[in-house]
Amino acid sequence: MRLRLSELAAAAGCALAPEDDREMTAVATDSRAVRPGTLFVCLAGEHVDGHDYALKAQEAGATAILGTRAPQAMPAGLQVPYLRAEDAVKALGRMAALWRDRCAGVKVIAVTGTAGKTTVKELLAQTLALAGKTARNAANLNNQIGLPLSLLAADGDEAFWVMEVGISHEGDMDELGEIVRPDMALILNAGAGHTEGLGARGVAWHKARLLHYVPRDGICLISADYPDLVREARAVRGDLLYFTAEGRPLRFGGTSAGSEGERGRYRLNLDGRACDVLAPFRGDYGAENCIAVAAAATLLGLAPETIVRGLAGAELPAQRFVRKQVGPWRVIDDTYNANPLSMRRMLDAAAELAGGEGGSFIAVLGEMRELGDLAAPEHERLGRHLAELRPDAIFWKGGQAEAVRAGLERGGYAGPFHAPADAGEFCALLGSMDKGTGRGGLVLFKGSRGNALEEWLSALQDAAEQRGM
Repeated sequence: MRLRLSELAAAAGCALAPEDDREMTAVATDSRAVRPGTLFVCLAGEHVDGHDYALKAQEAGATAILGTRAPQAMPAGLQVPYLRAEDAVKALGRMAALWRDRCAGVKVIAVTGTAGKTTVKELLAQTLALAGKTARNAANLNNQIGLPLSLLAADGDEAFWVMEVGISHEGDMDELGEIVRPDMALILNAGAGHTEGLGARGVAWHKARLLHYVPRDGICLISADYPDLVREARAVRGDLLYFTAEGRPLRFGGTSAGSEGERGRYRLNLDGRACDVLAPFRGDYGAENCIAVAAAATLLGLAPETIVRGLAGAELPAQRFVRKQVGPWRVIDDTYNANPLSMRRMLDAAAELAGGEGGSFIAVLGEMRELGDLAAPEHERLGRHLAELRPDAIFWKGGQAEAVRAGLERGGYAGPFHAPADAGEFCALLGSMDKGTGRGGLVLFKGSRGNALEEWLSALQDAAEQRGM
């Protein structure tokens, strides 16, 4: 980013004396990320108030501070220009929208969906980088704070910005859509997720809101495999392009075609041209990820050969289908987050992988949060799905254990279902399953972020190291 302080102040709705004008090159909300040329934005959170870190930001080289406190309420000793806004988060969004306007030559792609959007964002960005400089959100900084920070972190000389858009409440998509205004909207899927905050209109309706912010000459690319999503998208506009992972006769389609070692093989139809790709995941769910990336890249001008190379060399983000050996156990670390759609997909992929490799299949799962009134029925449905997969054991962390247990009983599952009190009990129970044979098996770790299942995984790794395994 390169904008004058006066321009940022005007966008944020703040007053600024002309003599305070200077060029800014970064915006940060964490004082530890401040460097010279940074506008430090003070956000008041539940546990930390950024206004209390204004002096630290100044010491780190902040060129100016933006906050909501009255100037006289700011810490004594503040010497850099201070901009006061009514709402710091909205001010952040308006500044990002200004930078998006200034970078009209960049192709902006917004990716949303219930499951897999971070993975698709990463794979698409890594593929597009073969054709030109590309910026993307770090991790999943995709909300009203993370998305503006991601836009403002871009240099502006990129060919592509690939921005993940995440929503959890009514109105979120409209707020984010007004900021990002993408040249291409890619809607990967729509299922139950954050239903506690999205109200009665349904997830698909809220995801389709993104299409309102694509210009008339832009590209609206959505999955044809979710009827609710197709219906809601068609209600917004008619110039939709579709992809499928279910064998429909469409311009863009993909299917799973086996695996090679750690990577899955997928067969894609790209505008009438067939090609095989290797990707850094395995299972049927990966076909949706691959065809979404390939369709978007094709529409942005990349040749099939470049797309194949991009997918083959792509790396997954942390805590998403990361495979590792922990003692006798082959572990899949997918601990970052979970909702009903992503949980079913990862369980299916892990069960298929366990069946192909031999050995036991252990599911270490956590509560799927933010489902509101759907929490109990979705967890009961998860239990019934687990019963169909017949894992050798299930470990559960968090709430809704009884709903899962009810689904398991209805599905006829008779295997062990544990709800350990802590990581130590989990490690002891899992260790007893190996019985010293050293054969282990495949263990999937997956749950919503709030469960912190990575703590159990870390404890298992520590135990394996102590035993010299």
